[in-house]
Amino acid sequence: MIHSMTGYGKSVLQLPTKKITIELKSLNSKSLDLNARMPSIYREKELYLRKLMAQELDRGKIDFSIYVEATAEDTSTKINTPVVKQYIQQLKNVVDGDEMDLLKMAVRFPDALNTEREEIDENEWKQIEAEIKNAIKAINEYRLNEGQVLEQDFKNRVESISDLLEQVITMDPERIEGVRERLKKGVEELREKYDENRFEQELVYYIEKFDITEEKVRLKNHLDYFIETLNSKDSNGKKLGFIGQEMGREINTIGSKSNYAPMQQLVVQMKDELEKIKEQLLNVL
Repeated sequence: MIHSMTGYGKSVLQLPTKKITIELKSLNSKSLDLNARMPSIYREKELYLRKLMAQELDRGKIDFSIYVEATAEDTSTKINTPVVKQYIQQLKNVVDGDEMDLLKMAVRFPDALNTEREEIDENEWKQIEAEIKNAIKAINEYRLNEGQVLEQDFKNRVESISDLLEQVITMDPERIEGVRERLKKGVEELREKYDENRFEQELVYYIEKFDITEEKVRLKNHLDYFIETLNSKDSNGKKLGFIGQEMGREINTIGSKSNYAPMQQLVVQMKDELEKIKEQLLNVL
């Protein structure tokens, strides 16, 4: 069962004084590319979270965010009252003014406000960690659903290539006979006497150069292997990509050897289907 690298997961935790929202977004990438955004209080957990993402999400361009919204009066910034009073007294010695105006000036001076360093509450973190795992579960379900859509598309296109290959196989004897007739006609137009046996020997050698039997067999095997890999329990986009390259090699060789317009038209259609498969494979985990 394949998984897409495109996904989205979200989980929300409501605490007594804050609401915490966890979001995960992913796009395709050759490796794991994780961008983490979170309040500074949780930075000490970043290494652990990166390991968790690498284990659960494997690869992709991942945007991971933790948003905190205060829902009650809870702040780590306090007014340094003794310092503010000192500033007001000093200002009174300089100018006469309204107490409120002096207060507005005093709170702008250095050390008028104290910001206490927050420490992670381990009980709170356990709840946050559980919601992060819920968000990971959600994005993996999203990826699985997207993968099912891709899988059906791949099967349809592989079936289309298989049908086109059958047409190539059916057409091949006609193509070979056409090559034989063109060569014979070309020799006869020279109006020269020729050795019939030698001509047949040369004809066999020439036709062997255009023989596509091996390519037809290998392409059929690659198509079967692609479906087999698609149906395996692991999502392996890289492996499917390698099989796609081999399919392309055989299709190209058939096209270059065919020397027959109707067959080359079928090859063009196979190439078109394969290109669409390759484009979608970039998004498979």
